Amino acid sequence: MQAIWNKIDKKVTYTYSVFCVENYVYPLCLPAEFRPRRMLMMQQSKKKDAGYTLTLSDNKTGKSFELPVLAGTLGPSVIDVRRLYAETGMFTYDPGFTSTGSAESAITYIDGENGILLHRGYSIEELAEHSNFLEVCYLLLYGDLPNVDQSKKFTHDVTYHSMLNEQVTYFLRGFRRDAHPMAIMIGVVGALSAFYHVNIDITDPKQRVVTEHRLLAKMPTIAAMAYKYSIGQPFIYPRNDLTYAENFLHMMFAVPAEEYALSPVLVRAIDRLFILHADHEQNASTSTVRLAGSSGANPFACIAAGIASLWGPAHGGANEAVVRMLQEIGSVENIPEFIKRAKDKNDPFRLMGFGHRVYKNYDPRAAVMRQSAHEVLEELGSLDEPLLKLAIELEKIALEDSYFIKRKLFPNVDFYSGIILRAMGIPTDLFTVLFTVARTVGWLAQWDEMIADPSQKIGRPRQLYTGPSERSFVPIENR
Repeated sequence: MQAIWNKIDKKVTYTYSVFCVENYVYPLCLPAEFRPRRMLMMQQSKKKDAGYTLTLSDNKTGKSFELPVLAGTLGPSVIDVRRLYAETGMFTYDPGFTSTGSAESAITYIDGENGILLHRGYSIEELAEHSNFLEVCYLLLYGDLPNVDQSKKFTHDVTYHSMLNEQVTYFLRGFRRDAHPMAIMIGVVGALSAFYHVNIDITDPKQRVVTEHRLLAKMPTIAAMAYKYSIGQPFIYPRNDLTYAENFLHMMFAVPAEEYALSPVLVRAIDRLFILHADHEQNASTSTVRLAGSSGANPFACIAAGIASLWGPAHGGANEAVVRMLQEIGSVENIPEFIKRAKDKNDPFRLMGFGHRVYKNYDPRAAVMRQSAHEVLEELGSLDEPLLKLAIELEKIALEDSYFIKRKLFPNVDFYSGIILRAMGIPTDLFTVLFTVARTVGWLAQWDEMIADPSQKIGRPRQLYTGPSERSFVPIENR
């Protein structure tokens, strides 16, 4: 097969309807504060004909096929292969979907070559520096940053959904005390579908909004309860007078016996951590949520599926792997030996928390998280703690070593988040839980965008079959 790019000057291969923002009539059933979101996500497609086609030539039959090329606002164009099977009788083959655009989305843009991460057009650096997590949540869900009134209402709506039905606590107590917190998160979040099943018409935008508020609000409560349960302490209920990050720390570390003093440095660090992990385009867990949601599944079940995917060490468990690697290295004196092992292709040891599958340069989130890491270590006086001291030295060596610089193996966001959470006294097996709390809003925004898309279809990947051809059944006595 051979492929040829064709420039189109006057002819348009595919024609797409264009919805003008100025002329759009908002649905009357939708609250006014949510109308910009629907305008952006449901009614306006940003993809357009790129002015090119791809000619695919079958060298066996001599037939040629023209495939439209579509362009978005930023990033690579895509080849529209939706009619490929119908016209050629063949599928594409792309294990891991690394060269496949699975969705049209207006939420997050990543340029891995240049280390760029944008949410609705805003850089992650600016959001982490100037915004807060709930404001970023509003941005991801509704398409724009909130004004003062919108921010107050959204914060209120989320805050007053943070309580859990008391029956959920009994369900949670059914787990073993030593159960992994991610197992508890999957079970409890999935179980919420049994508590909120009456008004769950996913075709109703208002019901979707309420569901999103519930999940966003309750996730820190569930996470903190999972932690408290594992250490045998009583559950601490949320407080409506605290911010999102403050409430999380309060529920995690407060005890009934005394007042818990919130550190502004730690609050800001957690808030930033949530912002930096809020969404990351079509990654494994987000794709899982979209795939589960494409069947019309209950949104609580969809988010539970995303949590299960995030649990993997290659995804949300990466910061856990960083701490375990530091424990394996043991001390600063052992670093040169492990650096040498990392450079040896025949040695299975790998430095966790360095480099990134998408970012081929520097992870833009890492610089922000690095700043927070050093602020937290100074605030807690943990600079001399052996494991954290080891991490700082490893960071210094990696940033100066030509081997790492040449290969652009810079510390990523997982490296620094692992350091922060370790310093704050959060157990290693809870790291991915915090990732879950942060990423929930991204999953919800992506799920809602998919549900609102009129062209959305149930996900149905195909395969290259390599098993036996058709054979006749042989009775067991003759085998």
